[in-house]
Amino acid sequence: MTTNIHTTFDKIFDRRKKEEFLNQRSKVIWFTGLSGSGKTTLASGLERLLFEKGHFCQVLDGDNIRSGINNNLTFTEDDRRENIRRIAEVCKLYLNSGVITLCAFISPTNEIRNMARDIIGEEDFLEIHVNTPIEVCEKRDVKGLYAKARQGKIPNFTGISSPFEAPVHPFFRIDTSKQEAEKAVEMLFERVEAEIELE
Repeated sequence: MTTNIHTTFDKIFDRRKKEEFLNQRSKVIWFTGLSGSGKTTLASGLERLLFEKGHFCQVLDGDNIRSGINNNLTFTEDDRRENIRRIAEVCKLYLNSGVITLCAFISPTNEIRNMARDIIGEEDFLEIHVNTPIEVCEKRDVKGLYAKARQGKIPNFTGISSPFEAPVHPFFRIDTSKQEAEKAVEMLFERVEAEIELE
């Protein structure tokens, strides 16, 4: 009689079997950019289009992560890093389940995104830089977060009192101030389609 309560990995269906069942290659599509740049809008739009094409997806963003699994974290540098680490680990679980995961997080530094990439795996991490100018992001800010940050009421606010480092070689870069959301989503789909088609 065994006392080991942990499931052994050789008893779990492997990723390939789950991808074949879902008829897709699982990937993590990671949207990075300033607050208000359009990350969640693009991720949600791409999820809808992928679903219409028969793909199974999950969107992760600040709303469903920081209200649940990461609700004990603040916005200090250490907590931001832990926030992304946990998200990346969740993505890895989705990845091994055959699911396409769309992540919309500021993830402001190359170091923090590289950490996520290392956890998920280089070949499965598709980095999308939503390169919308800060002045456009501020105009879209219905919650007034940028104004509060400029008044010093919100510390460590990316783009104001905390830096944002643009990805050097993202999988795709897009400026949502130059593209309508629907067109931007179509452009994204054209770029990721080959990555998720099962061979």
